[in-house]
Amino acid sequence: MGKKMIMLGNEAIARGIVEAGCEVACAYPGTPSSEILPAIAKWADELNTKTAVEWGANEKVAFEMAAAASFAGKRACAVMKQVGLNVAADPFMSVAHFQLKGGLLLVVADDPGPHSSQTEQDSRFFAMFAKVPCFDPSTAAEAKDMVFDAYDLSERHGIVTMLRPTVRVDHCRQDVELLDVVSLERKASFEKDVRRWVCLPAHVRINHPLLNQKNDAIREEFERDFSKYNYEVPAEEKATMGIIAGGISFAVVMDLLNSMGRKDISVLKIGTPYPLPTKLVDDFIAKHDKVLVLEETYPVIEMQINDKSKVLGRFNGWVPKAGELLPEIVEGVILRALGEEAALPPEEEYLKKALEELNITPRKPMLCPGCPHRASFFSIRQALPNGIYPSDIGCYTLGVNQKTVDAVIDMGASVTQASGLYLAHKVDGTERPIVATIGDSTFFHMGMPGLASAVYNKHAFVLAILDNSITAMTGGQSHPGIGEKLRKGEEGRKVDLEEAVRGCGVKWVKTVEAYDVNKNKELVKEAWEYAKENEEPAVLIFKHPCMLLRPEQDKIPVKVDQEKCIGCKFCINFFNCPGLVFDEEKKKAYIDERFCVQCGVCINVCPHGAILGSNGEEA
Repeated sequence: MGKKMIMLGNEAIARGIVEAGCEVACAYPGTPSSEILPAIAKWADELNTKTAVEWGANEKVAFEMAAAASFAGKRACAVMKQVGLNVAADPFMSVAHFQLKGGLLLVVADDPGPHSSQTEQDSRFFAMFAKVPCFDPSTAAEAKDMVFDAYDLSERHGIVTMLRPTVRVDHCRQDVELLDVVSLERKASFEKDVRRWVCLPAHVRINHPLLNQKNDAIREEFERDFSKYNYEVPAEEKATMGIIAGGISFAVVMDLLNSMGRKDISVLKIGTPYPLPTKLVDDFIAKHDKVLVLEETYPVIEMQINDKSKVLGRFNGWVPKAGELLPEIVEGVILRALGEEAALPPEEEYLKKALEELNITPRKPMLCPGCPHRASFFSIRQALPNGIYPSDIGCYTLGVNQKTVDAVIDMGASVTQASGLYLAHKVDGTERPIVATIGDSTFFHMGMPGLASAVYNKHAFVLAILDNSITAMTGGQSHPGIGEKLRKGEEGRKVDLEEAVRGCGVKWVKTVEAYDVNKNKELVKEAWEYAKENEEPAVLIFKHPCMLLRPEQDKIPVKVDQEKCIGCKFCINFFNCPGLVFDEEKKKAYIDERFCVQCGVCINVCPHGAILGSNGEEA
């Protein structure tokens, strides 16, 4: 037995990627995948490998960089979250048809629930859609092991492979065995071959049948050679039911059966859900009167089962069709399938009772204390209260609490929604102020194409880029506007945000201090007037570092003058800072010192001048 270390699931995946000889690793951050690429850099530094480790401007960029490296014979990987694969879907679908040279691993972290995503989509369906093999780990250690097998399978068949951990695998902790780095000794060598590397329709007509043949061969391998991931745990007594479980659901099921003392249920673990080892599954179903299928979040295993007459799953309503399969939910499903009643009340009853006993009122999620986005949103709403405010994916989505986020679709869509809203009013011959908000990282990710389109088509709206100089929501990663890189001793080049905006053709662009609420209210009005009169976008860059991730800033202690406060809750409802709370008995606002970071912005918020600096100064 080699040396072991307790590590996060994402760290274990990263360790496996470095140990397996990956030489080009690319990603775009997104919870629950964000820790993987920094951990790859950490292990690469520690193990002194020559691995190139880089953030891409978005997931499509990251995947294409990794894919091209594999064309040259290098083992490569691209890492993203499940909705990030939507962005990378175009190259993913094309590259699936190529006969790859170096191993190419796509790590897609899914978010059942969802906890921090706009959907809880299942990336295993994307694997099926693209016809590429998928590995579905149930533990951190298994995820690390699967990395090696995924690379070997990729190179054996010249195909992209997918490793699809879910949030509970990504963020669990487990002792994981440490291995030496596989020494591949490969030099980059790209061999020109248009039939191999160019996705022309004529080539697809040849490559698609070959892709189908690869899938048939891989299915046979999953049946024959992957018993460490696909195996039966037989019942110790006569089986009253069988359970087919994939990914983290297997770990949940095994823990539950042990805690319930059940010895009359057999379990078939599936670690390779696509292509499904159907013979193994069919044989298991044949031995049981009924079989429950548990997987997150869509019926990927279930839909590949040939005969569903004995199957209890999502198709016939036995398993919830949405939400995370938490242990208490799985327990209820198992007992219902057995015709038994759950012995314990649902978790919600425990939580409700605890909240009542503790007299706690849950707060909605809100922007962090001192967040510059809060000040920016406040300026926008004060300037144009009748505006429409399309926004984007990121911390600033919480601007919904300040009534300055009206519509969110995905990354970059704040800009394109602004265009669509402008056109909707234009065809009616009406106008209404439109202010779109997007973050600095998100602007580089997907905002630039929409802005260039808006300039080209002469769409009148204001784009507010909320620049906190970091990718804050996913944990503080770099992006082109910052220029920092992950490996020790490596330096990137910073892309100037204002120059990038001007490069899209925008003529009116100004960078402002986000905390300067009073000045910015006037500039928002000015920007809208320019956009309206000139029929083109105007851009305001609200710039201020993230208060929590880059906290080296001046402190301005504040207090609420209880004599001046009239209890209108304006500061609570429209500024929405955790440091500002309301005393329901006294009907007065006050500063909660536990949360206040002394940014001083709220001095400018109260319409009655009740919020003062520590020296008694008003705004």
